Amino acid sequence: MAEYVDVEKAKDLPGLRLVLSVGVPGPWGEAAKGVFHVKRVPFVRVRQDPGLPNEELERWTGHANAPLAIYADERPRSAWSEIVLLAERLAPESPLLPSDPERRALTFGYLHELAGEMGLGWCRRLTLLHEVLSLPPERAGAAREIVERLGQRYGYHPAAAEAAPRRAAEILRLFSERLRRQRERGSRFLVGAELSALDIYWAAFAALVEPLPPELCPMPEFLRRQYSASDPIVRGAADPLLLEHRDFIYREYLELPVDL
Repeated sequence: MAEYVDVEKAKDLPGLRLVLSVGVPGPWGEAAKGVFHVKRVPFVRVRQDPGLPNEELERWTGHANAPLAIYADERPRSAWSEIVLLAERLAPESPLLPSDPERRALTFGYLHELAGEMGLGWCRRLTLLHEVLSLPPERAGAAREIVERLGQRYGYHPAAAEAAPRRAAEILRLFSERLRRQRERGSRFLVGAELSALDIYWAAFAALVEPLPPELCPMPEFLRRQYSASDPIVRGAADPLLLEHRDFIYREYLELPVDL
């Protein structure tokens, strides 16, 4: 298991500190790790306990969630776009965003479809919350309190959760069509002819369709079952090409096995 420092120690450390959920391959956190890994920007992992109040973290940063990127004495970055742009500034010699304005805008648009509100990650999270919150309280057990807290944090509403599988499937089809067009152009990447932040984010967010195998990403079995999309609408849109691309990016550019 990776080494984490607590919040109190992290406050006084120099350089980059990355707040991550302990023991969980959360796609936002894994994508942030991947971006800094590719850019060879060293960072210290700061502990965040998923589902718990994380009051000390919130007092320090104003946020109780992960990931967060805190560089030197600058403000904490919590949004995926802020984290990507911070990485670009810290290591501009290894760009992960296109310099061409049109391709850059395209990259940010596709990134939003993965990591933004009502993107793939958001929709799959709503589905996971709905599975628990739609149960009678006596069946949900002790997990209900944690899930209710997460639901309040991430805007859970039954109507949005019920619409989420179709939205997730639309996004998966969007990405598979993009990959096929890129293959026809002779490119192995989602934008242009080189690795971008979009490829890294896709690799991380694919875990919410089908996680990497246990030998490459150890995780609790209950969490593996939850992450694995079982809804037929989502599974039907999970083109094998999408997971093939995930495997290519991890194999060639990211850390394996995943260290949580």
